[in-house]
Amino acid sequence: MSDVAVQLVPWSEPDLEILRRANTPEMKEHLGGPETEEQVLARHQRYLRLDNGQMFRVELAPGGEVAGSIGYWDRQWDGETVYESGWHVFPEFQGRGVATAAARAIIAEARRDGRHRWLHAYPDVDNPPSNAICRKAGFELVGPVDFEFPPGRPMRSNDWRVDLTA
Repeated sequence: MSDVAVQLVPWSEPDLEILRRANTPEMKEHLGGPETEEQVLARHQRYLRLDNGQMFRVELAPGGEVAGSIGYWDRQWDGETVYESGWHVFPEFQGRGVATAAARAIIAEARRDGRHRWLHAYPDVDNPPSNAICRKAGFELVGPVDFEFPPGRPMRSNDWRVDLTA
């Protein structure tokens, strides 16, 4: 499935189930572990109200099978406002090019939004698949940085970025 096609569907109320399904020890291994139900509900509400970016359900095209989620949002970084991106792809779709296709699609979405020059992603340095997704999707590696995610949990991440004006 090297030429996998995905479509990004704007986040909506029923997508809460995507967050619940992604809230496992395996899928949250590099993100501080599973969240409580209260935290999942709060995250869902933030995604529904996001006015400085957009969250999406990732669907395989054609057919609409839900493969995960991806989005972008504003973040302050090195004294400027940039976009940050993050994603979850369910285990049965991992290793098939779905996340890379979704990352390329989110680059296009952020480019269309057009408010900032840079889109960043900050995968854990010890997460080879997410770092490979960044590379394959066209992000450039800036280098390792100290990062906090979730808030209060320090981690060492790679700072990847895409110039949206290029």
